[in-house]
Order: sequence, then structure tokens, then C-alpha cells
Amino acid sequence: MEKRDICEIFGSNVFNDSVMKERLTDETYAAIKMAISEGKGIDRSIAGAVASAMKEWAIEKGATHYTHWFQPLTGITAEKHDSFIAPTDDGHIIMEFSGKELIKGEPDASSFPSGGLRATFEARGYTAWDPSSYAFVKDNTLCIPTAFCSYCGEALDQKTPLLRSMEAIEKQAVRIVHLLGFKDVKRVQTTVGPEQEYFLVDKDMYLSRPDLMYCGRTLVGSMPPKGQEMEDHYFGVLKPRVAAFMRELDEELWKLGVLAKTEHNEAAPAQHELAPIFTTTNIAADHNQLTMEMMKKVAEKHNLVCLLHEKPFDGVNGSGKHNNWSLTTDTGLNLLSPGKKPAENHLFLLTLAAVIAAVDKHQDLLRISVATAGNDHRLGANEAPPAILSMFLGEELTEMLSAIEKGVHRDDAQKTNMTVGAEVIPTIRRDNTDRNRTSPFAFTGNKFEFRMLGSASSVSDTNVMINTMVADVFAEFADRLEKADDVKEEIFAIVRDTMRNHGRIIFNGDGYSDEWKKEAESRGLLNLASTPDAVPHLADEKNIKLFSRHKVLSPTEIFSRVEIVLENYAKVLHIEALTLIDMMNRAVIPAITAYNDTLCCAVNSRRAVSNSLDTSVEEELIARLTAANTEIYKLTAELKNSVKAAEREADATKKARLYHDEVLKLMTDIRKYADSAEAVVSNDYWPYPSYGDLLFRV
Repeated sequence: MEKRDICEIFGSNVFNDSVMKERLTDETYAAIKMAISEGKGIDRSIAGAVASAMKEWAIEKGATHYTHWFQPLTGITAEKHDSFIAPTDDGHIIMEFSGKELIKGEPDASSFPSGGLRATFEARGYTAWDPSSYAFVKDNTLCIPTAFCSYCGEALDQKTPLLRSMEAIEKQAVRIVHLLGFKDVKRVQTTVGPEQEYFLVDKDMYLSRPDLMYCGRTLVGSMPPKGQEMEDHYFGVLKPRVAAFMRELDEELWKLGVLAKTEHNEAAPAQHELAPIFTTTNIAADHNQLTMEMMKKVAEKHNLVCLLHEKPFDGVNGSGKHNNWSLTTDTGLNLLSPGKKPAENHLFLLTLAAVIAAVDKHQDLLRISVATAGNDHRLGANEAPPAILSMFLGEELTEMLSAIEKGVHRDDAQKTNMTVGAEVIPTIRRDNTDRNRTSPFAFTGNKFEFRMLGSASSVSDTNVMINTMVADVFAEFADRLEKADDVKEEIFAIVRDTMRNHGRIIFNGDGYSDEWKKEAESRGLLNLASTPDAVPHLADEKNIKLFSRHKVLSPTEIFSRVEIVLENYAKVLHIEALTLIDMMNRAVIPAITAYNDTLCCAVNSRRAVSNSLDTSVEEELIARLTAANTEIYKLTAELKNSVKAAEREADATKKARLYHDEVLKLMTDIRKYADSAEAVVSNDYWPYPSYGDLLFRV
């Protein structure tokens, strides 16, 4: 595709600023621009004009329907399509779309997760237009990004708390920048760039694996002779089939205004990554949902399947979603940019201290924000940070903060040049901080990279947590600065207090090491290893007060989310357990039995010829497979009973705990025996495509 073609298709299916400027009257365009730039709602008086222009544009793009596109607490998006048609008295139709239909929709709310906020018979819910996120056309449908709430106004989605948290941090950040002399700043927005990891597997092989179809991950699978140990896949040359998929994915995303920028092979075989350019957080969340949807849709066209599960294959890297978070003003100032002299950059120091304090005080919230059944398999493995929260700042920044803590003046270290030993290679600038892949929350130049988020999750929950907890610390700092006689001296006092009270969260070493786990415990850091360990803490008193204080989540909404996440955890493991039971009973046990029968026939045939013929190999295999099959059969029966016992538990917390402690353990034990059997059973007998087939035959 030529450069001109890319520029022409980018945003071509988006009702963006240029389209609005062309199709709306000057008065209407100015009104909607002002509302968006100031973060205020759209006046109903102009909604009709916007709806009319939006409809005409969408019809020209081939749209016949419209939908309020929203993000319920399922983790994916939802749509209810209505056509534009309206009957006329003469038996014909006209195409209509009113301002009322643009602003509000009424989907049935009873079938979405509500955590007890709504009874099943209380069906009414509302979707409300989010004008700060542009409408777009997808699959001949005009999609209008919206929030989703109950009849009584409680948030039933991921967008509403995100928008509230963005308002909360903006309010406090504006206080901060004004106190530091930046009086021209009107708005401070959080920006996010979510790097998306994923796997691509052959569709035909996928359809032969019930575990991939129903669960998104393999429940059994013996490792092939080669995994990722050669480190030859990372940034490797793209295979033609993968390259074709990526080209089409880019084009489809660009049409939707998604700033897809970087793509490459990841560490594991068949694993890849896509990274966008940073944008405002709620738009980044919308775009990431579109990205995941388009990955799956485009993969189908290439007879591939895109796996977004956090750990689809045991023994190789899983997939995360790195949440790159920063703060910028409407005047172009990045609050996390150190500048040439970070030790004298008061805004940077204050913002850095706020993030340090927030992460230490609210380790639980960050862990909760990434708590899913799938991500529990990934955290702590060699490609993901541990479940223990810590922050990486690098040696230069850590030393600078330590000097401030001790009251010692320290000259700023300048970036140094480095050479690679060959004169033909130009001198390059070396950053003051390295990258730490083992750190959950790492400073990477002018932003923080939160690496714990799972690949299948929405980025909304994580950013609700980050925005709210940083807003709370900003409020505390602003209160101190407003009372201070000397603002700059008070900033250094705040940094000193932050390092003394919260410096324990800073760790620049190897987060995978056993030594760190011991040290983290001695520092008093949390280690919430699993979803059932973490999620109940959302309803702790300190968290209820935090979210209530900033009007991000009400106590009722918090309790509902605890219920929803734990219920989802139990449901995921329930489906996985039933799938594993079915795979064992209907395929694996019969396959082992059939292969054993073949071995027995071989032994009998040889003995019939001569008792002196050696059958020790066959007999050893028979013994091993018989023992494995016996254990699989016995454990599968136990698993079935364990699932029934867990399902009888009504309390969501207790049920999740049963699934974690009992069901998951039995599934792991069954897998051990099934994988050992797969390693010796002939390929002609094993019922499923192997890891080698799935990982290396795309």
C-alpha cells in the first residue's frame, strides 16, 4: 500500500473531527468541539443535527443499522442493532435516526453480569452516548460508543468508571499544575498505549482441539523437542501467512482510526505483538477492544485463529498487555517527562512521588485489576512479572530520589553517548534507565509501563485503579502545597516523606528470583498469588473510601464487581473442568487403551512365534501407560465430584476458593499423567494435534 493510500484510508470509517467539520453547521460543530474539549456533555438541542449528519454519512458508507456499542462487565463489547428504516403512510420507508436515539438506548440489562445490582426480572438498562469517542462504521453498522448503566444509575460497564476516574485525576492534576505556576493549563488527561500480545494457530488444528475451542487454552499438551529456548522467534522474519494477516489487520484498524504502529514476532513460537501510538485513555480502551475483535475477524480470513488467552500453551511464554500510562496537559506538557534536569523539575518530581506513593499504598488494587483465571497461569512465569507489586525506576532516578531523601544536593546525570566498537556505526545516546522485563510497574522514560495486565482483558479496569489512586495522592499533595509558605521546598519535603514511607516499593533487581520473594516479604509487600486471594480485597474499607471519595465507584458497585469477578473465575474453571473431563473420557483414555491393545497384540504375536523374542520394551510401555490411564480415570472421576461439590456452594468467594484449591489442583494432576502418556503414544493414536503442530505449522 502506498503512502497516499494509507493517508486516505486512515479514519475513513470514523465520524471524526474532519467529517464533523465538513457536515455540521459552524454553530453545531463549535458546540460539540467545545463540549468534547472541556469534557462536558452535549446539549440535547444539537443532538438532532449531529444524529442527522451521522446517519447520512453512515448510509453513504453502506450502513443500514446503528448500534450503541458498549462494554459490559463480560470483558468484551456488546451490540444491539436497529435499522434506520421507519414506515411511511403510503407503505414505503424512510431512513431515520433522531437525537434521542443517538443520546440514549435501552438494551435489556437482565442478561449481563450485574453482581446483584439487578434482579433477573428487572430488565431495564440504559446506554448513553460518549461523544469524546468517535462513532464509526463496522460491518454495515453505525457504532456509537456508549456507557451502560442500570435503571437506578449504577455502572454496569467498564467505560463509566473509567470516565469517572479520568475526571477525578484531571481535577486533582489541574490543582497540582496550577500550584506550580502552569496557570494556562485547563485540562490534564491520562494517555495509554496498550501493547497487545497474541498467538496465531491454524484454524483446522484449532477445530480439532476442544480445549482451545471452549476454553481458549490447551488443557493438555506435551512439549515438542523445541520450544522457545533458541530465542530465534523474537523479532524474527515474519512468515508469509503471518505477514499477510498483519497487513490486512493494519488496514482494517487504520480504517477505524486505530493508531496501529508496531508489529513483530514475540518470544514464543506462533506468538506476536501489536502496539499502537498513545491516545487518550477512554479512546485507547475503545481502540483496544476493536483491535482484539479485528484480530479474531481477520485471522479467520487467513484460515487462522487468534488466541488471546493469557496462557494458551504450557511451557512457553503467555501473552500480556503492557499498559503504558502517562499524563499530559492540553498545552502539550507531559507530567512524567524528566527533562534535562529532573532533580530540578519540580512537576516531574511531584508526579513521580505521587505514583510511587499510590502504587505502594494500593498494591492490592493493581493486582485486583489483572485478576483473572487465565492471568493467574501467567503471572510469575518467565515472561511475566510476579504477582508481587514493585516499581522499577532505574539507578539514576533511584539515586536522585535517595539523595533528596537524605537532603543531599545531587547534580543531574546527563545522558551519555556510547559506541559499539565499530567506527562505521554512529554514536548513539544511552538512556539513564535500562528496561526491566521482570518489573510489574516500570518507568520507561516519560511514562510507566504496567506489565501485569493479561492479553484478553480490557485496559479499563487497570486504568480505573491507576487514575483513582494517583488522583487520591495528588489531592493529598495539593492540600499540602496550598498550605505551604514555600511551594518548592514543600515539594522536596513531599519527596522525602514519600521515599521514607513508600520507598519499599522500589526494586530495580530481578523480580523472578526467589531472593526477591523473601525480600518482598520482609519489606511487607503483598503477595496475592491468585484471583481468590486478591479480589475480595476490593471491598476493603480503605478501597471503599477511596472510590467513594472520588466518586468513581459506589460501595454497591464495588461489591457487585467482587461478585462478578469471582463468579467469572468459577465459571471459567467450571467450563475448563468439564472440557477436560470430556476430553479424557471420550478421547484420551480410549486412545491410550487402544494403543495399549496394539502393544499387547504385538507382545502376544511375538510370544506365539517364540518365547525367546524380547518384548521388554512393549511390556514397559504397557505398564507405564496402564498406570497413567488408571490415574487419569481415577482423577477424572474425582474431578467430576469436585466440580459438583463446588457448584453446590452458593457463596461466590467460597466457590472461587473451592475451584482454585480443589478443582484446579485435580486438573493439574490429570494433565501431568495425560502429557506423560502423549509423549509415548503413537501419533496415529493420539486424538489431538500436538504442541509441535500448533506452534510450528502456521
